Amino acid sequence: MSSGSRRILSLLILTCVVVGATAARPAPDESLAVANGTCRSRVEPFGYACEEHTVTTEDGYILSLQRIPSGRAGASPASGGGGKVPVLLQHGLMMDGLTWLMNSPDESLGFILADNGYDVWIGNTRGTVYSLGHTSLSSSDPAYWDWSWDELASNDLSAMLQYVYDQSNQQKVHYVGHSLGTLIAFAALSDQQQHIGMLRSAGLLSPIAYLNEVSSPLAIGAADVFLAEALHWLGLDEFDPTGTAVHNLLITICKLPGVDCYDLLNGFTGDNCCLDSSSVQTFLTHEPQASSTKNMVHLAQMIRRGIIAKYDYGDATDNIKNYGQATPPVYNVSSIPDDFPLFLSSGGRDSLSDVKDVQRLEQALQSHDSDKLTVQYLADYAHADFVLAGNAKERVYEALMAFFRLQDK
Repeated sequence: MSSGSRRILSLLILTCVVVGATAARPAPDESLAVANGTCRSRVEPFGYACEEHTVTTEDGYILSLQRIPSGRAGASPASGGGGKVPVLLQHGLMMDGLTWLMNSPDESLGFILADNGYDVWIGNTRGTVYSLGHTSLSSSDPAYWDWSWDELASNDLSAMLQYVYDQSNQQKVHYVGHSLGTLIAFAALSDQQQHIGMLRSAGLLSPIAYLNEVSSPLAIGAADVFLAEALHWLGLDEFDPTGTAVHNLLITICKLPGVDCYDLLNGFTGDNCCLDSSSVQTFLTHEPQASSTKNMVHLAQMIRRGIIAKYDYGDATDNIKNYGQATPPVYNVSSIPDDFPLFLSSGGRDSLSDVKDVQRLEQALQSHDSDKLTVQYLADYAHADFVLAGNAKERVYEALMAFFRLQDK
């Protein structure tokens, strides 16, 4: 098979993987989703108060946040010395804030934290259905999609964290990220030390810092044949896995003998142990979300090079223009202050946050104060289990809240 044929085949596979079983459903009506909003569609029906907020980033993106200020039973505030302690939840790649609300209130971290007395804030990064606004650009403009996870760390996370901190009367915030939400935290904490002053701790589920040991053959193949770069070169600035053309293609692919598109979720993220049909159905109704092709290129660079660095423009002149040096600056995870509380939870079956990559991350944090670094390992968990598993409350979230309580004293 020629290299061109391999690239086309890999593109079909990658697209099918990213969308998972979305070939069985039509693309979501984004205008309807925005009109309903997360509060109306997913929080208030369960009896929780919910507020819709927006914050504008330094580069003009208008981001949506949801706030769940109280639990169903008016739970007592988590002790923070000045009212309820705020928690900011940040989703991963091609997801949005609904990540934290996919299961029932007794199983979803957003609801569980509210019922345990925390002031819960849910972030939605640029490009997702609730964060498509911009002060001067339309999401149909190519310039709107000119960003990677560098900007999610430097601009989106900064704006959301500052907003929650200010709205909470300058109470320090617990941060929880999953997948890409952990990567942007590592980048921000190592590159922008001012964040430390607004944070109590960071809980990082399926932590992504290094990607060169990714064990998903589908992700590796996509990176090896430069699929994202090919799309970028073709001028496809938005990576939209729910577009009509992709949807129609997937209908055909998923009818082929031996192709099980439902199982591709596990094929891409690892053999998830504990997903149930209701959470998967909620996922299929709302996800995946769009990202920028530039962001996908950046992630592919990480897989191929094995380092955490800013986006590589592929040309020394362009890198000098953007960074003042011929190669992209590297994020130094070990520069995160040793006394900053970190909670890392990883899974033995995770093919994106691979065990070897997590071990390398832990090695980079080896100088961290032992009483400020909590490491949890679940041998049977894969990537999606941390946000979709029916038993994540008992396996992950209770330990996470115990960690929070130690920092709240």
